[in-house]
Amino acid sequence: MEKKNLDWANIGFGYHQTDLRYVSNYKDGAWDEGTLTPDATITLNECAGVLQYAQTVFEGLKAYTTVDGHIVTFRPDLNAERMESSAKRLEMPVFPKERFVDAIIQTVKANAAYVPPYGSGATLYIRPYMFGTNPVIGVKPASEYQFRVFTTPVGPYFKEGANPIVIKVSDFDRAAPHGTGHIKAGLNYAMSLHAIVTAHAEGFEENMYLDAATRTKVEETGGANFIFITKDNKLVTPKSDSILPSITRRSIVYVAKEYLGMEVEERPVYFDEVKDFAECGLCGTAAVISPVGKINDHGHEICFPSGMEAMGPVTKKLYDTLTGIQMGLIEAPEGWIQVIE
Repeated sequence: MEKKNLDWANIGFGYHQTDLRYVSNYKDGAWDEGTLTPDATITLNECAGVLQYAQTVFEGLKAYTTVDGHIVTFRPDLNAERMESSAKRLEMPVFPKERFVDAIIQTVKANAAYVPPYGSGATLYIRPYMFGTNPVIGVKPASEYQFRVFTTPVGPYFKEGANPIVIKVSDFDRAAPHGTGHIKAGLNYAMSLHAIVTAHAEGFEENMYLDAATRTKVEETGGANFIFITKDNKLVTPKSDSILPSITRRSIVYVAKEYLGMEVEERPVYFDEVKDFAECGLCGTAAVISPVGKINDHGHEICFPSGMEAMGPVTKKLYDTLTGIQMGLIEAPEGWIQVIE
């Protein structure tokens, strides 16, 4: 298929409407068969559950063109499982895993011309989401829902390479103990908006959130999990019931163990420990790994030995290995790559 004539290297990380999106509606206890539609507009009643009580969950993944020319996605079954957990926590119906993956395949196939060519640095971002649609004025779950998938081509997350960033320790809390920090719900991201705007205004790229109960343990940022590398090359990732279980982080842990032979610790990470690590990174779908060079703790700087010039050597190996798997340069574990065409 002939690709769209887009300036792939300069389209930026934003929304560009593509031709078709997938839609399925839930009513009277069942999902309809679903369909692809050219209509990007959603019409809702003014009292829709999503508008009144933020009853919405979402996912994010990407489609790539591999080195051999195939269009693939990365572990969409895990996105389906995570959306199932999110939906259950907000008392929403589960969109079945098999149908979720099929909806991804249908939507990407229908927009294959927007999947950037191999080597461009760009990808096709895929956004599945679900929300309450019927009028709800009393505080209760909606009874009708819509599940949708749209795609948008996005340029390289880093315009000038993966340069280390500077982040700050936030005075705000991201998620409460026994709250909703472990699911991918819109309400969690709404809570982070003021904090990230504040951080940007102060000259920082992101926030480091500490646990709300004791403010002694590292949790995550507004949209990514942390990874740390010790001075003896162990991978350490924070463990907490209020951290979103990142699919990228889960994949990095596997790559570290099985491909690079590293020792891995998934455990609570106390903020007091952070100064002793050799490297730090943020991991997520958008950037895979974003290296952190400094953390500002209310004026006191924690500077990692990996520095501000480039991604640390161990983090770079993890990044290169995982992206190599995604792009077809390195053999993937069974079930990781969903070939679309």
